Amino acid sequence: MKTLTTTEELAQFCEMARKEPYVTIDTEFLRERTYYSKLCLVQMAMPGDGTENAVLVDPLVDGMSLEPMFELFRDTNVVKVFHAARQDLEIFFVEAGVFPDPLFDTQVAAMVCGFGEQAGYETLVRKIAKQSLDKSSRFTDWSRRPLTDAQKTYAIGDVTHLRKIYEFLSAKLAETGRAHWVEEELQLLTRPETYIIDPEDAWKRVKTRTTSPKFLAIVRELAKFREAHAQSRNIPRNRVFKDDALVELASTKPGNMNELGRSRLLLREARKGEIADGILAAVKAGKECPQDQMPRLPKRDDKLQVNPALADLLRVLLKAKTESSSVAPKLIASSADLDALASGSRDVQALHGWRHEVFGADALRLCEGKVALAAKGNHVKIVAL
Repeated sequence: MKTLTTTEELAQFCEMARKEPYVTIDTEFLRERTYYSKLCLVQMAMPGDGTENAVLVDPLVDGMSLEPMFELFRDTNVVKVFHAARQDLEIFFVEAGVFPDPLFDTQVAAMVCGFGEQAGYETLVRKIAKQSLDKSSRFTDWSRRPLTDAQKTYAIGDVTHLRKIYEFLSAKLAETGRAHWVEEELQLLTRPETYIIDPEDAWKRVKTRTTSPKFLAIVRELAKFREAHAQSRNIPRNRVFKDDALVELASTKPGNMNELGRSRLLLREARKGEIADGILAAVKAGKECPQDQMPRLPKRDDKLQVNPALADLLRVLLKAKTESSSVAPKLIASSADLDALASGSRDVQALHGWRHEVFGADALRLCEGKVALAAKGNHVKIVAL
C-alpha cells in the first residue's frame, strides 16, 4: 500500500488515472468536534486487482494540495465511483467547490438493482466481490499519525473491493436499461444547495409543537444566531446550544442575564460571553419582528383527507411493483407519498422521472378508478376497467 504525501506524487497518480475509464474513491474524516468535516484520508484506486493500483492520500501533511485530484474530478472522461457519496461530496464541495463529474454511487445503483434499501458496503462486498471486510478500524481516530497497518488495510479495502462492485452494477444497469434512473437520483447529490445551510433557514430544522408566528419568529432568530456562530467558529451547533434549549428559550423569552441564567437546559458555556449576548439579541429581535415578516409554517389543506382504503391499495400496488422491478420500495415512494396520493395530492416525487415509469403511472390510474388490483396466486395483477 502506497501512501502519497506530496502534491507531486498525487499529480502523477491522477495523471495515470485520467487514462482509465474509472477511479474508485473514498474518504476518512472526523466531524464530532467540528461543524465541517475534517478530511483525514483519501483512498483511490484505478482498475485492476489487489492493491498495486490503489493509493492512500494524506491530506494532513504540510504542503499537500489536493488540486490534482480536483482536476481529476473535473475530467468528464473518467467516472468517479463512490459508495454512499453524500458526505464525501460535502467535504469536497466545502473544500474546493467542486463535484466529481461524472459520478457513480454504488449504494444508489444497488438499490435500483435489487439489493434492498440503503445497501451497505459490507453487504455488497460479500455478495458481489465475494470477500469479507475487517471492520475493526471503522471507528478509529483518523486524524492521528502515524496510521497503523490495520487502519491502512481497512481504508484501502474501501476502494479495492469497490472496483468489482462498480463493474458488476454498471453492467447490470446497462443490461436492464436503468442507468438513467441512477443519473436522476445523483442529480440531487451534485447540487450546491444540498450542502449549503443558510442560517436564515436553520429554524426549519427545529422541531416544535407550537406554530404561533410570534413564537416561530424567536425560534428563527435563535436558530440563525446558533448556525452562524457554529459556522464561523467551526464547532458543532449542539456545542452552542441544543434544540431543546432553543425551544425553551423561545418559550421563556429571557430579556437579561439573570433571566437567561434560569434556563434549565442551557449549557454553562452558553450563559456568558458571546453566546449569551447572541441569545439575548436573538430573543429581542424575534420579539420585535414585524407581523408581516414573521415566519409561518405551510398551511395544511384540510380539504385533502386521506382515503384509507385507497392508501392501502397503493401500498399493495407498490409492493407488487417493487417485487416485479426488484427496486427498493422506499426509493420509489415513501409512506407519506402514498398518503398524499390517497388524499388527492399530485405533488409527489413518485409521479416524476423513472418513478412514474415504474409506479407512478399505474398509481394515478388506480387513484382515478381506471384500473383495479386482482390477486392471482402469489402475485397481484393490474386489471383495466
